Amino acid sequence: MALEHALLVALREQPASGLELTRRFGRSIGYFWPATHQQIYRVLGRMEGDGWVHATTVEQTGRPDKKVYEVSATGEQALAEWLATPTTPHPLRSELAVKMRGASFGNRAAVLDVVRADLAEHRARLAHYEQLTARDYPDPTTLSDLELDQYLVLRGGVLTEQTWVTWLTEYLEAHA
Repeated sequence: MALEHALLVALREQPASGLELTRRFGRSIGYFWPATHQQIYRVLGRMEGDGWVHATTVEQTGRPDKKVYEVSATGEQALAEWLATPTTPHPLRSELAVKMRGASFGNRAAVLDVVRADLAEHRARLAHYEQLTARDYPDPTTLSDLELDQYLVLRGGVLTEQTWVTWLTEYLEAHA
C-alpha cells in the first residue's frame, strides 16, 4: 500500500485541504498508517499531477487561500482497483519480541524496563481506542456501510492492543 491509497480513502470519506487531512490522519487512519504533513502535501501534489485528485481553491479572509482536494474519476478507479487487489498477510516483525527472546543473553533487567515502557504505551493506546469506541459507536448494532467499516477497523485496533497488553503482562509476570 502507498500513502496515496490512504489519502484516497480519506478524501472519499470527505474532501479536505492538506491541513485538514493531516489533522484527520492524526485522529483516524494515522493510527495504522502514519504520515507527516510534509508527506501528505508532497503526495497530494503528485496525486493531483497524476489526475487522481483535483483541487478547488477556497478564498479565506485574513489567511492564505487553501486548496480543497476531491477524488477524481481517475482516482476513484485507482482506488477501486487497489481495493480489489489481494493483500498478502504480513508476519509480525517486532524488535521488542526479538529483545524478549534474547533477554537471557544480555541485561534482562534492561529488557524488562523496555517491556514495561512498551506495555505502558499499549495500555494508553488501548484506553484511547476504547474511549473513541464509547464516544463514537455506543451502539454498533445500528451501524452500516462506512460507519460500520470505520467501527470495525477501530475494533481491530482495540483487539490488537488487548493482545499486546495481555502478552507483555504475561511476559513481565513470568519474570517477576
